[in-house]
Amino acid sequence: MNLAEKKAKIEKLRIQIAGCQRCPLHKTRTHTVPGEGSLEAPIMFIGEAPGQQEDLKGEPFVGRAGEILDQLLASIHLTRQEIYICNILKCRPPNNRNPLPYEISACVGSLDIQVKTINPAIMATLGNFATTYIFQKYGLPPARISQVAGKTFEVNVNDNTKIIVPLFHPAVATYDAGKLGRLLNDFKIIQSLLTKTPKTTVQSL
Repeated sequence: MNLAEKKAKIEKLRIQIAGCQRCPLHKTRTHTVPGEGSLEAPIMFIGEAPGQQEDLKGEPFVGRAGEILDQLLASIHLTRQEIYICNILKCRPPNNRNPLPYEISACVGSLDIQVKTINPAIMATLGNFATTYIFQKYGLPPARISQVAGKTFEVNVNDNTKIIVPLFHPAVATYDAGKLGRLLNDFKIIQSLLTKTPKTTVQSL
């Protein structure tokens, strides 16, 4: 898929997400939060769900967890323009509660399209919900994020190797300062992987 085709695919998906009513979350959202970044990014970061600030702005990771993510990216000399970032859910759950199973089922079709379109070499899953879904999607044994954070898992997709890197969600560092050091250390693994993959700066619509 060339860049023009990717742009068309992601723009069509953005419009579909904006009008989505597949679960009740559409009744309480301010904006949908489809995702953003480079359409040719070698790495995709997959979070859980939008929070309050994300819901207000329609952009992923713009609250306190987003500030920590920016710090983590800077620690390995990455910017948001060089990655693609999105969430399992595209609408905010009320009071930032955990996603419910039927909400995930209703929403992951959009994530699947993003993964197929961006086709990243590396997928970094942020937290339990993203890790659980991506592990299930690619046939990996279920595991808690505390068991697998910072490890790498290779999967074969249509004769291409993808690397999955589970990470603690940046939000954990907002209430457990000790986790920031762990995240900074785990992000070095991503830096090592990216040395084998060229960075890009192509923006999505």
